[in-house]
Amino acid sequence: MSSGTVLSPKRVLFLSLALALGGFGIGSGEFVIMGLISRVATDLQVSPADVGYAISSYALGVVLGAPVISALSARLPRRALLICLMLVFAVANVASAFAADFQTFVVLRFLAGLPHGAYFGVAALVAASAVPYHKRARAVARVMSGLTVAILVGAPLATWAGNLFGWEIAFTGVGVIALLTAFLIWLWVPRQAVDPMASPARELSALFNQQLLFTLGVASIGFGGMFAVFSYVMPTLTEQAGMAERWGPLVLMIFGIGTIIGNLVGARLADGNLLRAIPLILGWCVLVQAGFFFAADHVIAGIVFVALVGTCMAMGPALQTRLMDVAGDGQTMAASMNHAAFNMANALGAWLAGVTVKSGAVWSTTGLVGAALAIGGLLIFFAGRSLKQRKPAGTKTAASAEPVV
Repeated sequence: MSSGTVLSPKRVLFLSLALALGGFGIGSGEFVIMGLISRVATDLQVSPADVGYAISSYALGVVLGAPVISALSARLPRRALLICLMLVFAVANVASAFAADFQTFVVLRFLAGLPHGAYFGVAALVAASAVPYHKRARAVARVMSGLTVAILVGAPLATWAGNLFGWEIAFTGVGVIALLTAFLIWLWVPRQAVDPMASPARELSALFNQQLLFTLGVASIGFGGMFAVFSYVMPTLTEQAGMAERWGPLVLMIFGIGTIIGNLVGARLADGNLLRAIPLILGWCVLVQAGFFFAADHVIAGIVFVALVGTCMAMGPALQTRLMDVAGDGQTMAASMNHAAFNMANALGAWLAGVTVKSGAVWSTTGLVGAALAIGGLLIFFAGRSLKQRKPAGTKTAASAEPVV
């Protein structure tokens, strides 16, 4: 399959299933450790707080792996690259289950994070190239649906299995999913011709593209609000609203349902008018995250707003598609960096929310932190658009072919 060749609906379905399964495995592997912190800490003889280093190590792997892998693999066919990324992810997760000590476990979590951004980026490009131009965002959303289903089903199921049979089984299971994904990609994803002009230098050129950097800024800041709320949603509802802890899994499932709805709706909006969809979604994020601040005093209202905050996942396919428009010659780099930016948003949102709560604010103030970050994303988006519109009409940029409002 050469780049841009549209496939039949049946072939697109199989391709999407294979790529989404990889997203499901990655999402399950990323989030399952949150529910297994105590088990991992006990078995590896460290404190539960120390296990946070393993979580940070994975995120660091995502941030560093995205640009490095994108540059070094510029001449590698995308199908082969996806298979290699899944094999590395599989080995790193299975090895994590057999780590002899905590230091080794932290290193292996870093290695497991390396393929994350590059996989989602390349998978999005492959999916988008298989459908008509006006359906790109929905193709990207199908890939990202694996991640949202992992939040809803994969991570909770892996957490249940890990607590029942040992945390090792959870990471081993993630490794098996990755191996299955590699096989299905080999089976269902057609070969793509390699761009003869591709090179590490050309991929790295994306990092000097102003519009691309603005879009990554929107992702790093604007998306942080969802994570600011989600990171502390359980203590907010249990300690402030008085919810019983036994409802915790239900709350997480409701959040997962919200992410699935947001992913699908965001893709539709982006395919309709991308440059209007992004500020519209960010405005929605401001409203629902600020609303969480007021709703979290009551259990039912708080849970409803947890679902609404989950719909902020609508930004995912919109920003991924926007990067395709502005990336120029660095398509793989740009697509991969989107997920590195999401992980930066995760770290920033959780950190700012934590600092705010530690300063003495009530738990639901995380919603105001989230709203502020979404407003920051809006300001970055409009700043990028303003800069674009101020350029002389004859100025050529890597994003010169992008659509206009």
